[in-house]
Amino acid sequence: MGSDEPVCPSCGQPVEMVVRRHKTLGAWVPTWVPGACGNPDCDRNPGREPADSPRPEHTGSTASAPEAGPG
Repeated sequence: MGSDEPVCPSCGQPVEMVVRRHKTLGAWVPTWVPGACGNPDCDRNPGREPADSPRPEHTGSTASAPEAGPG
């Protein structure tokens, strides 16, 4: 590889560099790392749902509010 441009290990598309930070001796130090893949067909795209996993169902409560009785 003769280029310094990072690529996605899954699909080979170029990805952008993003800055992360970590604390060293009490000071925050920037670290440049490859960002997320933007290819919509790539397995490593954070916005893409895996095809083999089912979509999670809503787990909220289905109980209705108590009815008001004569009062």
